[in-house]
Amino acid sequence: MPRYNPAEIEPRWQAFWESDRTFATPDMPVAGPDGTIKKRYVLDMFPYPSGDGLHVGHPEGYTATDITSRFWRARGESVLHPMGFDAFGLPAEEHAIKTGEHPRIQTQRNIDNFTRQLKMLGFSYDWDRVLATTDENYFKWTQFIFLELYDTWFDAEQQKGRPIAELPIPADVSAKGDDAVHHYRDANRLAYESDALVNWCPKLGTVLANEEVQDGKSEVGGHPVKRIPLRQWMLRITSYAERLLDGLDDLEWPLGIKKLQQDWIGRSTGAEVDFAVGDERLRVYTTRPDTLFGATYMVIAPEHAMVQSLTTAQQRDAVTAYCEKASFKSDRERTEGDKVKTGVFTGSNAINPVTGSPIPIWIADYVLAGYGTGAIMAVPAHDVRDFEFAKQFDLPIIQVVEPPKTDPDYDAYVSGEKCFAGHGIAINSGRFDGMKTENVKSEITEWLTQEGTGVEAVNYKLRDWLFSRQRFWGEPFPILHEVDDAGRPTGRKRGVPVEQLPVRLPELEDFKPHGRPEPPLAKAADDWLFVNIDGKRYRRETNTMPQWAGSCWYYLRYIDNKNDSALIDPEKEKAWMPVDLYVGGAEHAVLHLLYSRFWHKVLFDRGHVSTAEPFGRLVNQGMILGEVEYTGYEDEAGNPVSANEVRRDADGNLSGKSGETLVAKTLQDEDVDKKGDGFVLKSDASIRIESRAHKMSKSRGNVVNPDVIVREYGADSLRLYEMFMGPLEATKPWAMTGVGGVRNFLDRVWRMVVDQDSDDDVLSPGLTDAACDEGQNRMLNATIKRVTEDTENMQYNTAIARMMEFTNFFTRSETRPTDAIKTFLILLAPYAPHLCEELHRRLGGTGSIAKLDWPTWDEAALVESSIEVPVQINGKIKAKVNIAPDATKEALAEMALNDPKVKELIEGKTIVKRIIVPGRLVNLVIK
Repeated sequence: MPRYNPAEIEPRWQAFWESDRTFATPDMPVAGPDGTIKKRYVLDMFPYPSGDGLHVGHPEGYTATDITSRFWRARGESVLHPMGFDAFGLPAEEHAIKTGEHPRIQTQRNIDNFTRQLKMLGFSYDWDRVLATTDENYFKWTQFIFLELYDTWFDAEQQKGRPIAELPIPADVSAKGDDAVHHYRDANRLAYESDALVNWCPKLGTVLANEEVQDGKSEVGGHPVKRIPLRQWMLRITSYAERLLDGLDDLEWPLGIKKLQQDWIGRSTGAEVDFAVGDERLRVYTTRPDTLFGATYMVIAPEHAMVQSLTTAQQRDAVTAYCEKASFKSDRERTEGDKVKTGVFTGSNAINPVTGSPIPIWIADYVLAGYGTGAIMAVPAHDVRDFEFAKQFDLPIIQVVEPPKTDPDYDAYVSGEKCFAGHGIAINSGRFDGMKTENVKSEITEWLTQEGTGVEAVNYKLRDWLFSRQRFWGEPFPILHEVDDAGRPTGRKRGVPVEQLPVRLPELEDFKPHGRPEPPLAKAADDWLFVNIDGKRYRRETNTMPQWAGSCWYYLRYIDNKNDSALIDPEKEKAWMPVDLYVGGAEHAVLHLLYSRFWHKVLFDRGHVSTAEPFGRLVNQGMILGEVEYTGYEDEAGNPVSANEVRRDADGNLSGKSGETLVAKTLQDEDVDKKGDGFVLKSDASIRIESRAHKMSKSRGNVVNPDVIVREYGADSLRLYEMFMGPLEATKPWAMTGVGGVRNFLDRVWRMVVDQDSDDDVLSPGLTDAACDEGQNRMLNATIKRVTEDTENMQYNTAIARMMEFTNFFTRSETRPTDAIKTFLILLAPYAPHLCEELHRRLGGTGSIAKLDWPTWDEAALVESSIEVPVQINGKIKAKVNIAPDATKEALAEMALNDPKVKELIEGKTIVKRIIVPGRLVNLVIK
């Protein structure tokens, strides 16, 4: 096999790695060659195993972590690099509803395909640690963690979760008996029940996930979807909001990701203010208590608990109709800034606590029940939404903040044409007039506290986590609801005993919705639904956990995935945690990371883990877009531009971003030579083509299957190309020509070792046992240094470029020292492992090249003892001289003038001028 043939090489080495268990991870980190114990936990965000399999965008992050893992193993560290599958999910259940096939069957089929593709790409995962969230020995411990959440309350003073048994019970609660104590504990658990809004589609007879609803209609059939309250499990993540914010400070995460987390948590300081409504109080939270004097009406959400009590008999029908209509709108529809405000008057008024004046209470869908208290004080002069609402319904607008007179819109604010939402000087605000509004905030809050109508408060945009799904394909909750002899709930609950975990899903006759707004598990047979424990009868919880559940803690299970008696062995957890490098897409920047951090902090508080944070360093790989398109420009005949008619501009840059069509424009004369403008027409460089690429999707038909690339070019070519496209974090367009270019590089590497001109399987005649000459040694050591530093810094594209330079240099050499090539193969092995294993073996190596130590470089070898300097005569190179790099002008001139060829050419001539640039050139002007 003289020619490089990945189809023959790659499967053979993949089989070797599997049988040899080359990448099996020790249970505990072990000492490296220097005697010290170093560990490296490198983690990928595990995939959902869809029926479509991988596309070439998936392996980008996986290749990066694989290179890093192979690199650190070679440097003597114990590396944990696992893979698994986030296998519960809506698509599998939808398939089951349509076909009747159990979701587990399709899920396993998809996992098998993903596994095949991942192994095909040569990733060095420890496949002994593979897991799927649908495995019973996995979700057993997901259920265990839920029981820990159920058994925990948050001590605000200590800022930590504690066992529910340690919750102090007020004396008046204890006096009411066991039932009161039980309900008090339930109300303080981190996992608790509450009525929450769900997407109910009456036509389909089922509750829909948010992703199944588009613009208030079901994705399937386009039927109206209504938001109705349903009993749900909630997780009290808001208790951990402050710790989730503080914990970000010490994490090595991208600043943009930290900002997204901070914005989602949304910490703000302000005041909670009570507006009296008869004997009741309507509470609002505001960040601008300084504008209280300008509150001219109030608004509550259609789902607010006080809607019924605030609505008068005269307004009942109008309010009922409005709330019903609002229930068919999504949160996005309700809060879109450019939509016309709608609302209805309740008929009731509240008393503004600072003015004593009655103000009307309205219901409007631009206020959401899940934000703040679900009620707002409306200050239309200083809030855009309130301003639009007031204009719509002709409500009073009172200015209480005077804007700076230097503001260009000052006159519009004063005249009431616009609202001013900034800070300024208080006006129409009683004793606070003339003060800066920033100062009014604290003083008016203190006054409200003294009056008993308000208090300083910290609020978060973060809401408690709705943790229920009305679905079949999910983890069953390990919760039992006590029922009386007639089967009616008593209101008391208990967790399933740990020794009885896992709670398995029941067998159902079919997976179709039953037409009622309750979970499909309610269709299960009584022998699953009902259990008897300690003489009492219980009904199992029939909601299932969301897909987020399994992905919240999988990084822990990898460490100890065979443990059947504990969540994780404490010694193994201490040895491997935290995750040193976590790589995945930015689409998980908020929820997955936030939820995982929340669970981890609870487990930390309860003593199950030793670190306060799970992920030390986070890297988000950029998106790989489809092939660049060149449509959007037509020539005089109306023909579109094709790729063959386009060339890169002088700078070779590619411009454009995802989601836009191609455009072209004629450049001004002075811009024709401008660099960095992307692409131009080959026939007319004054026409610039601004190329565009789009996210890969089936609808666009631009998805590239890695199976095809591996079949045509090999897995090493795919790996290498994805890393060579540009920086890991950048968004990059796919180009098949680039894959071919990388394959050409690998062919050159092959030819450095194998004589492909021979019919026999022999080594290249250029290989020699001799040592490197000075230039070869310098190139080798420079390559070791650069590839080491770039790989350590995850700058894979520049590392590859350096290895290409090495290959070009040694390909031009008449002889190639075998030891230098062997060293080079170790550098290339993390990037192109199959090829390097093969060449390592052909050069007499044994075992796996992955087991060899990473080479080190000699700094002294990087210093050139002499350099070659061209000697020009009248601007034309006539000779070259070798001289020390730091030689002076005088020494360089002397060397040039004494060169035999130069002496011959200038003999009898007059040197008019000498141009000498040390280290660069000598130019003699003669006549």
